[in-house]
Parts: sequence; C-alpha cells; structure tokens
Amino acid sequence: MKKLLYPIIIGLLAVVLTACGSNDEADKKNDEKETKTTEKETAKATEEQQKQMEEMKKKLDKQKVDEKKTVAIVNDEKISGAEYNTVLSTTQMQMQQFGQDPTSKEGAKQIKEQTLNSLVGQKLLLQAADKKGYTASKAEIEKQLAEIKKQYESEEKFKAALKQAGLNSEMLNAQIAENIPYTKYVEKEIKVEEATDEEIQKYYDQVAEQAKTSGQKVQKLDEMKPQIKEQLEQQKKQEKLVKHVEELQKNAKVDIKI
Repeated sequence: MKKLLYPIIIGLLAVVLTACGSNDEADKKNDEKETKTTEKETAKATEEQQKQMEEMKKKLDKQKVDEKKTVAIVNDEKISGAEYNTVLSTTQMQMQQFGQDPTSKEGAKQIKEQTLNSLVGQKLLLQAADKKGYTASKAEIEKQLAEIKKQYESEEKFKAALKQAGLNSEMLNAQIAENIPYTKYVEKEIKVEEATDEEIQKYYDQVAEQAKTSGQKVQKLDEMKPQIKEQLEQQKKQEKLVKHVEELQKNAKVDIKI
C-alpha cells in the first residue's frame, strides 16, 4: 500500500519516524481490511459468475433430446438423439463464441436447424462414401485416436475433455471411424482448382487494407502466400461440398422427426 508522506524537518525527525511507525501499523490494518474486502468481492463475483454459468448450462441442456430418440431418418438410416446432442453442443459453443445467445427464441431455432442440417449432410456424405467403398481400418482409427490424445498433457485431462464434450471413449471411436471414410471421400471426390496468383493477390490486398485501417503491421505477400493459398482452396472446397450435399439431398429421402 502507498504510505503517507511526512515532511522531514530536523527537530521533528523523531516525531515523524514515530508517526510513520504508528501509521504503518494503521496502514497494515487497513491493508488487511482492504484485502479481505477485495477477497470477498472477488469471491462474490466468482460465485455470481458460477451461478450464471450453471443457469446457462441448464438452459442449454433443455435443448437436448432423449439420446435414444430418432431425430431424423435419411434414406432409411436413423440419426439418434445422442448424435444430435453431440453436434448440438458444438453448435451452441460456436454461437456463444460469436457473442450470440443460443438460449434466445431465435437462437434456439437457428441452432436446431443448423444441427439437423449438419447431421443430415454428414449422413448423406457418409452414405456416399460407403457406396464408393471408403472405409476405416483398425490401424487408422488407433492412429487418429493417438494423435488426438497427444494434444492433452495426461490421460486425466483427455478424459475430462471428453466428458466436457459429452462424449465417452466408445462414442469417440465411433466418430473417428466415421470421420476417416468421410475425409477420404471429401479429399478424393470433391476436387477444386488451385488458387490463382490473382486470387491470392486480391485476398492479400484485402487483409493488408484491414491491417492498415486498424494500425496493425502486415506480413509480406511472400510470407503469407502459402497460408492464403490453403485458406482459399479450403473455402472453395467448402462451397463445393455444400453444393454436393444439396445435390445428394435432391435424390434422398429425409424425414425429420423433431
């Protein structure tokens, strides 16, 4: 704590030192009092934040459905409530990251639509991958699982992350087993043209202009070119994938149950 300053005058020096000593003691008590007050305020704020988080979690959990319930049927293949809840949690999290309220009436409606669209699209792509003969071997599943685990410091932290995501080991393995043929299908069947120098330059100019406006330093084009190229090609692939799903859906039988 900042101590009181006293004028140092010869003849009053002894008095000043005594005064400083006694005020130091008073300051110490005030310090302790302030510390306790701050601790109480911090504890109260933390408690309030915890309550808000718990209330939000309850609201978000209400959007979940029975795990055994069939939420949709795509070409005679069922999508379970468990699958719906997993994607729902991710969608809720994404919406919160963008500063939107997933528990509002409009937010809840949007989340439901996005979750179902995502699940139906994923199921259609998995069915298409299966028809093309794309599969996941045991070795591939184990390799991908090991890569995921590497991201965590310990087995306990990995299990905690699984729990937070509403998953268990069996569910994760099932998702990996689906993800591998899905990835193979997208890589092999959804082809896009490479990003041109003109497209890369245009994207770079936009980034540079935004950086200039916000007063940030921008890297040279040569340094950013590989990153921009990859980003543009991923964007192209995503756009083509959306159109591909739309085409698959035209010839599919989709029955939404919720």
